[in-house]
Amino acid sequence: MIRDQIARPAPDADPGFGVYVHWPFCLSKCPYCDFNSHVRGAPIDEERYLAAFKAEIAHRAALAPGRTVASVFFGGGTPSLMRPQTVQGVIDAIAGKWRLDPEAEITLEANPTSVEAGRFRGYRAAGVNRLSVGVQSLSDAALKTLGRRHTAAEALEAVKLAASLFPRFTFDLVYARPGQTESDWRSELKRALDFVGDHLSLYQLTIEPDTIFERLRDAGKLQLPDEDLALALFSAARELTEARGLPAYEVSNHARPGGESRHNLIYWRYGEYAGVGPGAHGRLATPKGRLAQETERHPEMWLTQVETEGHGLVENTPLSREEQGDEFLLMGLRLREGVDPRRFERLSGREIDRDRIKSLVEDGFIELDARGRIRVTPMGAPLLDTVVADVAA
Repeated sequence: MIRDQIARPAPDADPGFGVYVHWPFCLSKCPYCDFNSHVRGAPIDEERYLAAFKAEIAHRAALAPGRTVASVFFGGGTPSLMRPQTVQGVIDAIAGKWRLDPEAEITLEANPTSVEAGRFRGYRAAGVNRLSVGVQSLSDAALKTLGRRHTAAEALEAVKLAASLFPRFTFDLVYARPGQTESDWRSELKRALDFVGDHLSLYQLTIEPDTIFERLRDAGKLQLPDEDLALALFSAARELTEARGLPAYEVSNHARPGGESRHNLIYWRYGEYAGVGPGAHGRLATPKGRLAQETERHPEMWLTQVETEGHGLVENTPLSREEQGDEFLLMGLRLREGVDPRRFERLSGREIDRDRIKSLVEDGFIELDARGRIRVTPMGAPLLDTVVADVAA
């Protein structure tokens, strides 16, 4: 039966093409953050950075001409530290080198401090139509622990302003924080859901290498909830969001039908995207094959490289078929919709091990839908990395 189900064709639509723009600067470095973010004491020369963004966009457009851009995502760092004019200049450059879909989703990540919230109107005028607000918590004590510079009240005011100005908005919360109980989390999430639009991101706090939190943990000064409590918090999130009509469509992301992040769906459905800015990643389909791209991480070094070479790439490597298959599974199995095994076979050049799939189904970690797609079950979701490794083996 498993063999019959998995062999049924279920071709996926084109996931689309997106552009990711990385703004690497922050007012301060959060102790849990391992993103490519940097603090600078002097003002940033935004004109110089805008010129470099334009050069990188032109470079990627030459590698991947004729694309229609379905989404643009300004990430960071803290993109809401950019002037609206800079954001407008980047959007205009993208539209000048590719076709920008009239219905394109254009997202900008924002921190909810009063200074940045005051810029929201400028971002909307620049063409941003979806704002992602970094709320992180509705507890002032937790925000202090997380190194955030805003209060819960400021965060909610920023969310309300985003709801009034942008056609779509989202915000995120971090759970499994030091000292957090299930009761605390349920209360906080219920309150947050009163302010939600069509999307909400809920991320489990993890200790990343080379962060302040890692040093505190190793010194015995920081302890996160144990595995059982973390699982209870995860399950509570699934329960409460489902009840409010925002089911999980990805491990950490919840949306009303049609409210999913179109940009992130390009990643998770293994589409094509250009990455520009310091430390940005990209995946482009070219005559040389599917290229894995990464730019120089250090902002000033990236800037100098772009000005001298016309781009900031430090990696521009064709992926093998096996690597493409592994990436496809790693990204696609995060989604509630799962993956089409036939696409895996087209990408990787090999079949998925049917016996291994059968075993994972019997153990309750994955299931096959009516179209033959493989998807992770609620029981398998907390063990996603292990499940993906088993499917890919």
